[in-house]
Amino acid sequence: MRYGPQFAATAGKSWIRGVGARTAFIEPGSPWENGYVESFNGKLRDELLNAEVFNTLAEAKVLIEQWRRHYNTVRPHSSLRYRPSAPEVLLTSPLPSSVGQPPTSSGQAAAMLH
Repeated sequence: MRYGPQFAATAGKSWIRGVGARTAFIEPGSPWENGYVESFNGKLRDELLNAEVFNTLAEAKVLIEQWRRHYNTVRPHSSLRYRPSAPEVLLTSPLPSSVGQPPTSSGQAAAMLH
């Protein structure tokens, strides 16, 4: 006997009711249900998709990546007190020569950990 998706859905609902739980339903396109995603999608549409015409897939990939980098590293976010979410970090002085070098003995390894 083969059961279809309707049976699985009904059995799943019965099991959920049986354990005393409830399902959560998010209405598609409801900003109050999923505010982070809706906010991001709105900004993506307003700041990029409504402002650009993509002639090729390659062009779309390049422009979307440029926008993503700007969104994450430069663009101020009001929820973060108008700071970028992941600012780029630039090193102003060279790293010590020991950084990135494997230790040559167990004593050196212990010293590097402290």
